[in-house]
Amino acid sequence: MTVDIGDFTNWLRDFEGAALLRRTWGDPDWSRGARLDPALVRSLQRFQVGEDGDGAFLTGKAARAGDPVYAAAVRLFVAEEREHARLLARLIEAAGAATLPGHWTDTVFVRLRRLLGLRMELMVLMLAEVVALAYYRAVRDGADDPLAAEVAGRILADELRHVPFHRDRLQWSFRRSSRLTRAAAAALWWALLAGVVAVVVADHGAALRGVGVPGTVFVREVAAGFRAVVAGVMWPSAQNGAADGGVEHRSGAGHGGTGRAEGAGTAAVRSRGDRGTVG
Repeated sequence: MTVDIGDFTNWLRDFEGAALLRRTWGDPDWSRGARLDPALVRSLQRFQVGEDGDGAFLTGKAARAGDPVYAAAVRLFVAEEREHARLLARLIEAAGAATLPGHWTDTVFVRLRRLLGLRMELMVLMLAEVVALAYYRAVRDGADDPLAAEVAGRILADELRHVPFHRDRLQWSFRRSSRLTRAAAAALWWALLAGVVAVVVADHGAALRGVGVPGTVFVREVAAGFRAVVAGVMWPSAQNGAADGGVEHRSGAGHGGTGRAEGAGTAAVRSRGDRGTVG
C-alpha cells in the first residue's frame, strides 16, 4: 500500500542535481587561506558544530513516514548539511583555527528536535534553516575575505532549497488540521523562534556587526523570512504558492537554478544534519 505524504519526486531530482553540481565545481581554493576577524571565527566554529552530525534521527523518522522518495530526499538533505560542516571546518582551518568538539546551544537544539515525531523535528529544524539564510547571506555579502564569502555563498545556495523543501512537507502535515490547531501551532512556532533568535544575537552579535549587519537588522530579516514560511505552511491557500524566506523555489523548478539567484555574487554556491543548531 502506498502512503500518501505528497509528491517529493521533483525535490529528489533537485537534490540529485545539486550533488552533481558540487562534484562538477569541486572545492574552493583552500590554499588561498583566510584572514578573518576573531569574532567571525568564533561564530563560524559554533555554526560548524551545528552543521555536523549523521542525521540518524531525522532519516529514521523520514523512513518511517512511509514514502521512500521523501526518505531518499531527506538522506540527500542530510548529506548536504554534512558537506556544510566539512566546508566550514576547512574554512576555519584556512583561518588558522580549530573546530570545536561541541557547544551547549547545539546540545539543547538537538534534544528539542528529538522530543516528538517528524513534524516537530521539521518545525524546530526550520527555525535553524531560516536563521541560517540570514546568517550566511550576511557573511557572503559582508565578509572581506573572498574564501569566507565563497563558502558562505555555497552554503546559502543549499539553504535556499532546504527551506521550501521542509515547508512543503510541513504544509502537507497540517493539511487536515483545524484553523485553531494551526493558529496554536503558529503561535508556539513564533515563540520558539523568539528564543532562538535571542540566543543567536547574543552569541553571534559581534560577528554579525563585523560583516555589517546589526542585531536589529538581522532580527528583522529572520522575522520576515519566517513570516513567509509560517504563512506558506499554515495558510497556503492565502499565499497562492509558498514562500521560502524571500526567494521562491518550488519543487520541480529544476536544479539548474539552485542557489544561483542568491549565490552568484561570490562563487558558484552550496548545505545541515541531525545536529542542526544555529550557533
